Amino acid sequence: MKLTPKQKKFADEYIKTGNAMQSAITAGYSKEYAKARSSKMSENVGIKSYIEKRMEQIASPNILTAEQILERLTGIVTGEITETVVVATPIGVEKTEKTADFKTQISAMRDIMKRYPNNDKLIEQQIRKLSAQADVAQIQAKRMAEGEQNSSVNVNIVLPEQEDNNGERFSD
Repeated sequence: MKLTPKQKKFADEYIKTGNAMQSAITAGYSKEYAKARSSKMSENVGIKSYIEKRMEQIASPNILTAEQILERLTGIVTGEITETVVVATPIGVEKTEKTADFKTQISAMRDIMKRYPNNDKLIEQQIRKLSAQADVAQIQAKRMAEGEQNSSVNVNIVLPEQEDNNGERFSD
Protein backbone atom coordinates (compact mmCIF):
# COMPACT_ATOMS: atom_id res chain seq x y z
CA MET A 1 0.00 0.00 0.00
CA LYS A 2 1.48 3.31 -1.12
CA LEU A 3 1.31 6.19 1.34
CA THR A 4 0.27 9.71 0.45
CA PRO A 5 2.88 12.42 1.09
CA LYS A 6 0.89 13.53 4.18
CA GLN A 7 0.77 9.98 5.54
CA LYS A 8 4.50 9.55 4.96
CA LYS A 9 5.25 12.84 6.72
CA PHE A 10 2.95 11.82 9.59
CA ALA A 11 4.81 8.50 9.94
CA ASP A 12 8.24 10.18 9.84
CA GLU A 13 7.17 12.71 12.50
CA TYR A 14 5.63 9.95 14.60
CA ILE A 15 8.95 8.07 14.55
CA LYS A 16 10.70 11.23 15.81
CA THR A 17 8.22 12.25 18.51
CA GLY A 18 5.94 9.34 19.38
CA ASN A 19 3.10 11.89 19.57
CA ALA A 20 0.38 10.97 17.06
CA MET A 21 -1.68 14.15 17.32
CA GLN A 22 1.28 16.55 16.99
CA SER A 23 2.71 14.44 14.16
CA ALA A 24 -0.58 14.70 12.25
CA ILE A 25 -0.66 18.49 12.69
CA THR A 26 2.97 18.80 11.57
CA ALA A 27 2.16 16.64 8.54
CA GLY A 28 -0.50 19.14 7.47
CA TYR A 29 -3.73 17.69 8.88
CA SER A 30 -6.12 20.10 10.59
CA LYS A 31 -6.03 20.25 14.38
CA GLU A 32 -9.61 18.93 14.55
CA TYR A 33 -8.82 16.00 12.25
CA ALA A 34 -5.62 15.26 14.14
CA LYS A 35 -7.43 15.29 17.47
CA ALA A 36 -10.16 12.95 16.24
CA ARG A 37 -8.19 10.58 13.99
CA SER A 38 -4.47 10.64 14.83
CA SER A 39 -4.52 7.51 16.99
CA LYS A 40 -6.33 5.63 14.20
CA MET A 41 -3.76 6.88 11.70
CA SER A 42 -0.93 5.20 13.62
CA GLU A 43 -2.92 1.93 13.46
CA ASN A 44 -3.37 2.16 9.66
CA VAL A 45 -1.81 -0.97 8.15
CA GLY A 46 0.17 0.94 5.52
CA ILE A 47 1.46 3.55 7.96
CA LYS A 48 2.26 0.91 10.59
CA SER A 49 4.18 -1.14 8.01
CA TYR A 50 6.12 1.94 6.87
CA ILE A 51 7.02 2.82 10.47
CA GLU A 52 8.20 -0.74 11.17
CA LYS A 53 10.40 -0.74 8.04
CA ARG A 54 11.88 2.69 8.91
CA MET A 55 12.57 1.57 12.48
CA GLU A 56 14.45 -1.48 11.15
CA GLN A 57 16.50 0.82 8.88
CA ILE A 58 17.49 3.16 11.69
CA ALA A 59 18.07 0.38 14.27
CA SER A 60 21.38 0.62 16.03
CA PRO A 61 22.98 -1.33 18.85
CA ASN A 62 23.11 1.98 20.75
CA ILE A 63 19.32 2.42 20.63
CA LEU A 64 17.10 0.58 23.11
CA THR A 65 14.72 -1.92 21.60
CA ALA A 66 11.02 -1.81 22.41
CA GLU A 67 11.51 -4.86 24.63
CA GLN A 68 14.33 -3.14 26.56
CA ILE A 69 12.20 -0.04 27.03
CA LEU A 70 9.24 -2.07 28.32
CA GLU A 71 11.54 -3.99 30.67
CA ARG A 72 12.97 -0.73 32.05
CA LEU A 73 9.52 0.85 32.47
CA THR A 74 8.35 -2.31 34.24
CA GLY A 75 11.38 -2.14 36.53
CA ILE A 76 10.44 1.43 37.46
CA VAL A 77 6.85 0.42 38.22
CA THR A 78 7.83 -2.62 40.31
CA GLY A 79 10.63 -0.85 42.18
CA GLU A 80 13.36 -3.11 40.81
CA ILE A 81 15.07 -0.05 39.35
CA THR A 82 16.11 2.56 41.89
CA GLU A 83 17.85 5.88 41.68
CA THR A 84 20.68 7.23 43.80
CA VAL A 85 19.81 10.40 45.67
CA VAL A 86 21.97 12.58 47.87
CA VAL A 87 20.44 13.46 51.22
CA ALA A 88 21.70 16.11 53.63
CA THR A 89 22.23 14.81 57.16
CA PRO A 90 23.43 16.57 60.34
CA ILE A 91 26.92 15.17 59.76
CA GLY A 92 27.17 15.81 56.01
CA VAL A 93 25.65 14.19 52.98
CA GLU A 94 24.66 10.61 52.37
CA LYS A 95 23.87 8.69 49.22
CA THR A 96 20.81 6.47 49.31
CA GLU A 97 18.80 4.40 46.84
CA LYS A 98 15.10 5.09 46.39
CA THR A 99 12.33 3.73 44.23
CA ALA A 100 10.36 5.96 41.89
CA ASP A 101 7.59 8.06 43.41
CA PHE A 102 3.94 7.26 42.61
CA LYS A 103 3.68 9.87 39.86
CA THR A 104 6.72 8.45 38.07
CA GLN A 105 5.39 4.89 38.45
CA ILE A 106 2.00 5.93 37.08
CA SER A 107 3.66 7.70 34.16
CA ALA A 108 5.63 4.52 33.42
CA MET A 109 2.40 2.48 33.58
CA ARG A 110 0.77 4.82 31.08
CA ASP A 111 3.77 4.54 28.77
CA ILE A 112 3.57 0.75 28.95
CA MET A 113 -0.17 0.75 28.26
CA LYS A 114 0.25 2.99 25.18
CA ARG A 115 2.13 0.15 23.53
CA TYR A 116 -0.83 -2.19 23.86
CA PRO A 117 -3.60 -0.93 21.55
CA ASN A 118 -6.17 -3.30 23.02
CA ASN A 119 -5.79 -2.09 26.61
CA ASP A 120 -9.20 -1.97 28.18
CA LYS A 121 -10.94 0.98 29.76
CA LEU A 122 -10.98 -0.65 33.20
CA ILE A 123 -7.19 -0.56 33.40
CA GLU A 124 -7.20 3.03 32.15
CA GLN A 125 -9.68 3.99 34.89
CA GLN A 126 -7.64 2.17 37.53
CA ILE A 127 -4.56 4.14 36.51
CA ARG A 128 -6.58 7.39 36.72
CA LYS A 129 -7.71 6.39 40.22
CA LEU A 130 -4.13 5.64 41.30
CA SER A 131 -3.04 8.98 39.89
CA ALA A 132 -5.75 10.79 41.87
CA GLN A 133 -4.77 8.93 45.03
CA ALA A 134 -1.14 9.92 44.48
CA ASP A 135 -2.19 13.57 44.11
CA VAL A 136 -4.18 13.41 47.37
CA ALA A 137 -1.26 11.72 49.20
CA GLN A 138 1.12 14.40 47.92
CA ILE A 139 -1.15 17.21 49.14
CA GLN A 140 -1.55 15.52 52.53
CA ALA A 141 2.21 15.06 52.90
CA LYS A 142 2.82 18.71 52.02
CA ARG A 143 0.23 19.86 54.58
CA MET A 144 1.72 17.63 57.25
CA ALA A 145 5.22 18.92 56.48
CA GLU A 146 3.90 22.45 56.93
CA GLY A 147 2.62 21.48 60.37
CA GLU A 148 -1.11 21.29 59.72
CA GLN A 149 -2.85 19.00 62.19
CA ASN A 150 -5.82 18.13 59.95
CA SER A 151 -4.40 16.98 56.62
CA SER A 152 -7.59 15.62 55.10
CA VAL A 153 -8.30 16.51 51.49
CA ASN A 154 -11.76 16.96 50.01
CA VAL A 155 -12.15 15.71 46.46
CA ASN A 156 -15.12 16.38 44.19
CA ILE A 157 -15.40 14.04 41.24
CA VAL A 158 -17.57 14.82 38.23
CA LEU A 159 -18.44 11.68 36.30
CA PRO A 160 -19.13 11.94 32.57
CA GLU A 161 -22.52 10.98 31.27
CA GLN A 162 -22.70 7.61 29.58
CA GLU A 163 -25.22 5.80 27.44
CA ASP A 164 -26.82 2.51 28.37
CA ASN A 165 -27.55 -0.22 25.81
CA ASN A 166 -30.82 1.52 24.83
CA GLY A 167 -29.06 4.80 23.98
CA GLU A 168 -30.38 6.55 27.11
CA ARG A 169 -28.00 8.87 28.94
CA PHE A 170 -27.21 8.44 32.61
CA SER A 171 -24.53 9.37 35.13
CA ASP A 172 -22.71 6.88 37.32
